[in-house]
Amino acid sequence: MSQAKTVKLKIKRQESANTEARYDRFEVPWLPQMNIISALMEVRKNPVTCDSKQKVAPVNWESNCLEEVCGACTMIINGRVRQACTALIDQVAPSGEEITLEPMTKFPLVRDLVVDRSRMFNDLKTVKAWVQLDGTHELGAGPRQSPENQEEAYPLSRCMTCGSCLEACPQVNDSSNFIGPSAISQVRLFNLHPSGKMHAKERLEAVMGEDGVAGCGKAQNCVEVCPKEIPLVDSITQVSREATKHLLFGWLFS
Repeated sequence: MSQAKTVKLKIKRQESANTEARYDRFEVPWLPQMNIISALMEVRKNPVTCDSKQKVAPVNWESNCLEEVCGACTMIINGRVRQACTALIDQVAPSGEEITLEPMTKFPLVRDLVVDRSRMFNDLKTVKAWVQLDGTHELGAGPRQSPENQEEAYPLSRCMTCGSCLEACPQVNDSSNFIGPSAISQVRLFNLHPSGKMHAKERLEAVMGEDGVAGCGKAQNCVEVCPKEIPLVDSITQVSREATKHLLFGWLFS
């Protein structure tokens, strides 16, 4: 009889950011159309390592939508940051190779494959990534959004705050407070909006410091790893241009 096909996983484990890291190896049964999440669920059923044959604590990871919308399951798979829900086993390891799973490195570690992406949500607050409508309801309908404006804005709106762009960006590191491509792209998105542009000045000023748009090193790694193919470099260029104009001529319109 032929041996049943299996999936081999090498997973980086760490109880907390202050404990020593290790790698545990697991082998689980292969299933048709299996993705990384379903493989981790098989590990959870029977968390016995291959080498020591000891039962260990189940692996911790995050997932939610399972259709590349929420960004929660982002991790490093075989050295590349991506979403675990759309990483199919047959594509990642077509010949049954061992698959290495590691947490993202640019965010504080919580446990195993779970990281804290709070900085991204705080950055959205910093750049006021919303349309301010409080107190305007009695004024009636706002300006209509043209089809051309919608076409430009839609790709930017697909961002799911997954953190892939920050993980790949060399400017995001321990010695830099660079805000990152995601938040800068959101500045462009909300400054494009017919109502959102009323607060364009505030958003531009939020990214005019050395940790803002000027901190980009133009590596363009962000567009290579973005799962939604958002034109992040174009956004950084556009916001940089608008920030420079505001710096030089903003006093004329104060």
